[in-house]
Amino acid sequence: MSKAAVQTIAVIDFETTGLSPNGGGRATEIAAVLVSGGLIVDAYQSLMHTGAWVPPFIEELTGISNEMLADAPSAESVMQDLALFTQGCPLVAHNAAFDRGFWQAEMARAGCMPDPAHESFACTVLLARRLYLDAPNCRLGTLAQFHGLPDSGKAHRAMADAMTTAHLLLRMQHDIAERFAGELGSLPVEHGLLNQLQRAHKSALKRSVQDYVKRQGVQALATH
Repeated sequence: MSKAAVQTIAVIDFETTGLSPNGGGRATEIAAVLVSGGLIVDAYQSLMHTGAWVPPFIEELTGISNEMLADAPSAESVMQDLALFTQGCPLVAHNAAFDRGFWQAEMARAGCMPDPAHESFACTVLLARRLYLDAPNCRLGTLAQFHGLPDSGKAHRAMADAMTTAHLLLRMQHDIAERFAGELGSLPVEHGLLNQLQRAHKSALKRSVQDYVKRQGVQALATH
């Protein structure tokens, strides 16, 4: 029997002009960090020009100015490049509801074909709420300090935040594998398990892992 391929997950982060694409917000910067086999294996980052105006408070928060975006590549070309870079990779983000909205809106504007792997996001905020009950809060900077994660640079820039989230994801995969070693056996901590755990009650994580392992066994039998 051939060895299963190692899953690659894309961790993404947007900087934007507002809180929601439904409220007129547009992306100003995107980063994606690929995680596979317990390692960070590749990364992509770009500013993106949409023609949207960056409010002063957003410029102060992110350091991204209207002048910087004037010469940036078009949002359409950036999202098309990103669709190829993350092709076949399930997605993770910190506070994924925010990034999912911009991902879907900007991909649609760019005319990118939907990728089935991109349909569900795992969220490191939801996972942290279940895994790290002793953390002061679930903000990215707090969790990075709590776990002693590498310093990835200025917060509220896409690459720094995506890289910190990628390190947090690796820590989560390690901690889940260690905490539920008896249930998982040789199964890796993949995106499907992360998605299941983020929806489970914090008191029912073990049962959720057991259900996941049982489903994986049924699926394996069905393919042979």
